[in-house]
Amino acid sequence: MSIAAHQVVTLHYVLSDVQHDGEKQVLDDSEARQQPLEYLHGHNNIVPGLEQALEGQTAGSELSVTLMPADAYGIRNEALVQEVSRNSFGNAELEIGSRFQTEGEAGPQIVTVVALEGDQVTVDTNHPLAGRTLRYKVKILDVREATRAELAKGHPLPPGTDHSKVEDRKVL
Repeated sequence: MSIAAHQVVTLHYVLSDVQHDGEKQVLDDSEARQQPLEYLHGHNNIVPGLEQALEGQTAGSELSVTLMPADAYGIRNEALVQEVSRNSFGNAELEIGSRFQTEGEAGPQIVTVVALEGDQVTVDTNHPLAGRTLRYKVKILDVREATRAELAKGHPLPPGTDHSKVEDRKVL
């Protein structure tokens, strides 16, 4: 079965950051963690460039994909780096690199502390991988049709979920 919209894909991947000097740094390895990724194809569950590269592939396929920032986590936007009051974090321990989830204009977002100076905290709301060229090495393990419940939810459901008890919405 070839990967197409409304199918659940299970895969292992190694994600590397391609440095300016050509070296690469491994950022994540699902096989090393023994946790394959399962996603619903065509539902924006993964970065757009990787989803496009996987279209039409089959179980057993292995491929390497290099993605420019625009096809991965986007281009860095320096306007998303801002200063806020330390009081915004309550009693939380703050250090450079700390990450917090906050409510943004478009819903929940992650902010990363990038500087601390007195009562001011500089935070960055860019995705941590924004602006980076990424390389995925992928091994496709399985491709299957999504259930109605998975289509209604927009993502695969955990193993053992009783799909008949999941709220069913009209699927277009």
